[in-house]
Amino acid sequence: MIAALEGHVEGAGPAGLPPWLYDCNTGGPSSRSRSEVVRATVLGHDEGPIRCPRILRVSMTYGRRSPLTWVAQWLRACGCSDEQDARARVVLPPRPCLCQPDRSPVPVEAATLSAADGLYLALVLGLCTSTYYDPRRPVLWTRTSLSRSLVLYDGGGFYA
Repeated sequence: MIAALEGHVEGAGPAGLPPWLYDCNTGGPSSRSRSEVVRATVLGHDEGPIRCPRILRVSMTYGRRSPLTWVAQWLRACGCSDEQDARARVVLPPRPCLCQPDRSPVPVEAATLSAADGLYLALVLGLCTSTYYDPRRPVLWTRTSLSRSLVLYDGGGFYA
């Protein structure tokens, strides 16, 4: 077929081949290929046209006790009957945030926290998924959610 096209195509390339055919192989042999890891983020930028400032880092360790045991203790100590009661009393970040696993967490030991501080951090973790914090979602306290180490970013300036 290529021999049939040779010389009959307008703008033919080398050996009379059509340009679309000889442009198909633009790379070199695999011995000359290389790869580079490109890593960049807008998260944590406080200035400029794209702003996604870091709001909060959240990470706790619980020792030998279950995270759920600590949460129940903090609820009682603060006089709250359940997570909805605690949510009504504690001032939380008001807007949704982007979350990212903390690459270098500095966890706070639950035993060193006051009941109010522990309950605050537990509420924030209970309102987070691994990628998103939403103050309107239900509080979900599980061992997994309470054991996350997250950094929360305000994504509101991303499109501003």
